[in-house]
Amino acid sequence: MDDPLGTRALTAPPIPDALDATLVLVRHGESTFITEGRFQGQADSPLTARGRRQAGLVADRLADPHASPALPIPDGPPLEVIHSPLGRTTETAVAIVDARPAGGDPPRRADPGFLEIAQGEWEGLHRDEIVARYGTELATWRRRPTEAWAPGGESLEDVAARVRPALGRALATLAAAGVPGTRDRDQVAGYGEPPPEHPWSVLVGHDGVFKVTLLTIFDLPLSRFWMWSMELCAISVIEFRAGQPVLRGHNLTGHLAALLDDEDVEAQEARARSGAL
Repeated sequence: MDDPLGTRALTAPPIPDALDATLVLVRHGESTFITEGRFQGQADSPLTARGRRQAGLVADRLADPHASPALPIPDGPPLEVIHSPLGRTTETAVAIVDARPAGGDPPRRADPGFLEIAQGEWEGLHRDEIVARYGTELATWRRRPTEAWAPGGESLEDVAARVRPALGRALATLAAAGVPGTRDRDQVAGYGEPPPEHPWSVLVGHDGVFKVTLLTIFDLPLSRFWMWSMELCAISVIEFRAGQPVLRGHNLTGHLAALLDDEDVEAQEARARSGAL
């Protein structure tokens, strides 16, 4: 490894010249391992009932992205819905496709380049057990993630090596469907600009692999891994303006408010049935 501290920026991300397009990132819904406090990695834990509800809410939001408050997403259906092959991402992606208006069903494809980071011996273990058995490795992973990772799992360089070509495939498809753009236009938001008129795609993935994806897009070093975070079924929007990536929205979760409201009502009803004050 010629950059053991991960301080060098990644090589230039695979963004086609003059690309005008939008890429929407969506994390999967809640899974069984999450509720059990277990490390997931590439273990295939399914969505919970709450996770399926989250997937339905994000699907509805993307089916009507210009409902107030509007998302900075183009009109029309996405060009494609790409997803990690794991069950929790596949089920979330299926919900997004199924929520589209009739006649607007985009193609869906799995790409193993966007699998979650393999966690090796940590997969399936409760976090307390990992702390007890692998405390030193876990502490280094959390502080200096380019220097340590799960035994038998992937390093961040391993993950970046598979994310780059997968991202390249997604962006090349967008470039082929649109027309080249120019940076000689207004770059400042807030002036009532209409939605962009270019192709867009949805990528359904995982928190860890999305961290690496964003570092790749914005040409940042892997040592910045922990700077990004995504909630379950959150939305992030990256617009490419003549090949220049612009973060238009990150970790958006307003569409999940209805779920929280429902859970509050259920909790209140449960307390009323129990007689608890």
